[in-house]
Amino acid sequence: MKKLILASAVLASVAAGPAFAGEATPDHPTSFNVGAASDYRYRGISQTRLQPALQGGIDYTHAPSGFYAGAWASTIKWTSDAGGDGDIEIDLYAGKRGVLAKGVAYDVGVLTYVYPSNGLAGVPGFDSANTTEIYGQLGLGPAYVKYSYGVSKLFGFVDSKNSGYVDIGANLEAAPGTVVNLHLGRQTVKNTSAASYTDWKLGVTRDFGFATGALALIGTNASRTAYASPANGKFLGKNALVLTLGKTF
Repeated sequence: MKKLILASAVLASVAAGPAFAGEATPDHPTSFNVGAASDYRYRGISQTRLQPALQGGIDYTHAPSGFYAGAWASTIKWTSDAGGDGDIEIDLYAGKRGVLAKGVAYDVGVLTYVYPSNGLAGVPGFDSANTTEIYGQLGLGPAYVKYSYGVSKLFGFVDSKNSGYVDIGANLEAAPGTVVNLHLGRQTVKNTSAASYTDWKLGVTRDFGFATGALALIGTNASRTAYASPANGKFLGKNALVLTLGKTF
């Protein structure tokens, strides 16, 4: 359930032209990221019972080919709230990105969400939370469209293999170091239509030099019954402002 606040920068770097003469471009760049969020939202749904989260990860790219791999982790609450266990999510991913034509970028890959010792397979009405998706994305300038397809059951939903998520958005530079983030998504949960929903985001990301901050208004039309916290009954897809602060180095 990875949420990178600098996704627009990644897309721009892929679609951009070659570096200026004299600039050294490493063949094997590796970066690390750490961050904190006032609420960890994934596809519009809170993973932390509307509470803060700590996050961090590592990314590696083989620049000549465009192949990449990485790992990312966040604190969570939803697996234990659902009757299982565990308080961490680990995302493992690999793929390839590149350019199809001038200004047209692509990104394809596989992403596995791991919830160590989540125990949901033993909870009535649930299956293991561990999930694997394959994805494909096309970018045209600042806009993109992405589709993720579940090759396993989806986040503990029983009989939910072959679920899908459509993500349409744009990252528009409003000023140097400032990007406006627009997103509209549709999650379809196979064989559980009551759990399918639409989510949206309107936000702004700002590079302050020492760190990058993002403020976003996030909302969904998800079912208040299907996405109510078992811990306190609060609706996990409610409209809310979410603040994220992160650093990549």
